[in-house]
Amino acid sequence: MTQTFLSALLVVAGVYLCFGATLFVNQSRFIYYPDPGLVATPREVGLEYQTISFTTEDGVKLSAWLIPARNAKGVILFCHGNGGNISHCLETIAIFHRLGYSTFIFDYRGYGESEGTPSETGTYLDVQGAWNYLVKQENIQPARIILHGRSLGGAIAAWLCSREKPRACIIESAFTSAPDMASAMYPAFPGRLLCRFRYDTEAAVKKIRSPLLIVHSPDDEIVPFSHGHRLFAAATEPKSFLRISGTHNAGFLQSGREYETGLEDFLNNNPSQ
Repeated sequence: MTQTFLSALLVVAGVYLCFGATLFVNQSRFIYYPDPGLVATPREVGLEYQTISFTTEDGVKLSAWLIPARNAKGVILFCHGNGGNISHCLETIAIFHRLGYSTFIFDYRGYGESEGTPSETGTYLDVQGAWNYLVKQENIQPARIILHGRSLGGAIAAWLCSREKPRACIIESAFTSAPDMASAMYPAFPGRLLCRFRYDTEAAVKKIRSPLLIVHSPDDEIVPFSHGHRLFAAATEPKSFLRISGTHNAGFLQSGREYETGLEDFLNNNPSQ
C-alpha cells in the first residue's frame, strides 16, 4: 500500500513538474496566437481602406489598414487582442465608422502580414511605431488620436498612453498584469513567480493623463470583472467605467447599442482640444 502510494505520488509530482516546466519555457505560446492569413478586408463591410506598411524602431516591417471616415471626428488607433489578426476586427471597424471616426489598425509582429515574431518588448515597439506613423507620416495631431486596446491590446494601449498624450484612451476587457492572469488561470502553480511576461496594465494606467474609459463585462469568462474594477481604481481622473454584457471576445457585439452608446458618450464628452 505504501509503495503504491509513493509511486502514485511520484507520478503526480512528475506530471506537475513537467507541466510547470512547459508553462515556463513555452509561455509565448500561451500568450500569442497569431494568424498569418487575412480572411477578409473592410470592403466586406462596405468600407474603403488603404493598406499601409511602416517600420518599427528595431527595423520590423508591419502591416496596417487605414479606414477613413468622411468628416472624421478623429482617428482611433486600435490594438487588437492576442489572437487572429486585423482581418478578424471588421465588426469593430464598422462600429468606429458608424460613430464617425477613422480607424488605424495594425498587426503586431508575427501577426497577419507583419514581419517578425511577437514578444512583449516587440508589441510595445509596434504600437509606438503605429503612433509615430500617424503623427509623423499622416500628420495627425495627438489631440485627434484615440488609443483603444482590447484584451491584450488593452495592456499595449495603456503602455503607449502612459508615454504619449492622445485625446483619450479606451481599455477594454483588459487584465491588470500578466502575472495576475497567470495566477488566476493556473492556481495550482506559482504563476506569479513563473511568469516571464509583465504587461503591467495597472502600473501603466496610473501614469495616463488623458481621459480614460475602462470597459469590462461581468460575464467575461477569461479576464475576471474584478480586473476592470482594479484598473479603474488605479487610474487617475478624468476616468469613466462602462459596464457591458457578454463574453470576453464578443461582449462588444452582444452588448449592442449599450456598447456603442457608451463609447459615443465618452468621446463626445472628451472632444479634441
